[in-house]
Amino acid sequence: MLLLLLLLAVTGVAARERGIDPGPPVITIGTLPGGDSTSCIIPFTRAGNLILVQATADTVSGNFILDTGAPGLVLNLTYFRQYPTTSEDGEQTNITGGTAPVLKTRVASFAFGTLHYDHVDADLANLGPIENSKGVKILGLLGMDLLMRCEMIIDYRKNLIYLHRIGRRESSSYQSIQLKESSPYTTVPIDLKDNRIITQITVGGKNLKFIIDCGAESTILDSRLPNAIFDRVTITGRVMLTGAGNKKIEALQGSLDELRIGGNRIGDLPVLITNLEKTCFAYGGCIDGILGFDFLSLQKIGFNFVTRKLYLWK
Repeated sequence: MLLLLLLLAVTGVAARERGIDPGPPVITIGTLPGGDSTSCIIPFTRAGNLILVQATADTVSGNFILDTGAPGLVLNLTYFRQYPTTSEDGEQTNITGGTAPVLKTRVASFAFGTLHYDHVDADLANLGPIENSKGVKILGLLGMDLLMRCEMIIDYRKNLIYLHRIGRRESSSYQSIQLKESSPYTTVPIDLKDNRIITQITVGGKNLKFIIDCGAESTILDSRLPNAIFDRVTITGRVMLTGAGNKKIEALQGSLDELRIGGNRIGDLPVLITNLEKTCFAYGGCIDGILGFDFLSLQKIGFNFVTRKLYLWK
């Protein structure tokens, strides 16, 4: 189900982020009449390598993990078990092979920053392992379906998210002030498949298809890739990954000597190596890896999900 769940036990960090301060209030930049377009700056905190933002589902407010690896809104079953549910055929499967029944519910309203949504469908999942690992109360995951009409720029150094919901009349013309006034950046094309962000990278002269996942604490390579890829990796040890149902699998950890994306060279990138067969799409095949925190936090990074562009600052 969720790429996030594959990394619960990677860091081995003791629970030390209890009682996270939500920080300064959201700054509203502007809202057009009728709510077609709105801009805001959202402060975030971190639990380990995970981004926490404040959001409200109906009357319940608290920490939600920004998770571009999740297709939509996910609610923690612990705090929303009183909600009526429906069950879909099949099961949700994560990277470790762990499974859970697909439970669906709906919230009357959901809001974060200056964005508001009515009658939002959501998955229900047990996020207790994440809470136990990080020592933080987690109400849910804020996934891609809520961001599809947005431009989102994440500044890890300042702990700020610059968010703009792109109005219908500005779909082809909107440009953030961050792009106009800040330091040079590179534009890289992205695709959206099953509500996940896909981009192309190059390792060892081979083109690979990667998911960009803000909810992944590490960058991951599929163990089924050709040996020529792993010739570029220096193995440093092993770790245990925990998924849904606390099922664990072992993964290798190491350092990738070079990765290229949109003309940018990233060297000495920490990576994990494990089998990504369980992350294949319903349609369109599998992926070769996941770009997580180790890559995303290297620079300010932005996404325009309407024009399908990735921005990487120098």
